[in-house]
Amino acid sequence: MQDTIKYQGLRKQLIELLKDKGIIDTKVLEVMGSVPRHFFMDPGLINFAYEDNAYPIAADQTISQPYTVAYQSELLQLSKFDKVLEIGTGSGYQTAILLGITSQVYTVERQQILFKKTQLLFQKMGLRPKKHLFGDGYLGYEKAAPFDRIVVTAAAPEVPRVLLNQLKIGGKLIIPLGEKDQFMMRFTKTGPNLFDKEKFGRFRFVPLLENKN
Repeated sequence: MQDTIKYQGLRKQLIELLKDKGIIDTKVLEVMGSVPRHFFMDPGLINFAYEDNAYPIAADQTISQPYTVAYQSELLQLSKFDKVLEIGTGSGYQTAILLGITSQVYTVERQQILFKKTQLLFQKMGLRPKKHLFGDGYLGYEKAAPFDRIVVTAAAPEVPRVLLNQLKIGGKLIIPLGEKDQFMMRFTKTGPNLFDKEKFGRFRFVPLLENKN
């Protein structure tokens, strides 16, 4: 697959749309302007890659709307020195955006078909997360904890306590919480068992499921 002038032009248009929608983080916009989203789409949907919409991928999951990816990434307030845990690799698109800002990315996927697909895609694209794991995202990744940032790309009815425990003091967790519709939440760890909680916009995500089997 090629990243042609056509796709580069469509990406520029998408970035302008994201700016119009209120995304201001220059690092996020720059990376999203360089990552070819069409590489992460199912072949039959490639022509829609630069529409600001979510689309189906394997295992009844979705590739998130670009605005949602940008919004979560901006809320992370990510620096190149941060160690990040992503819960839900999915298509791998959000992983690629994170890797454009920091090389310290750990990503967990519970759907084996998606795990294998993104493993091959990452190799083809030269993307190298610190760890790409097949497992239960509800458990986080204790072996590499604590993390500066954790981002959850699926909806949970409540925040998994284990993820809060795997944050550094000063670390931030971004997660959509709720049943049918969700609010984007940001938890900032201010002490061993203390968290500041912030509530942002309403979104709709696929559910975060427990157990990998």
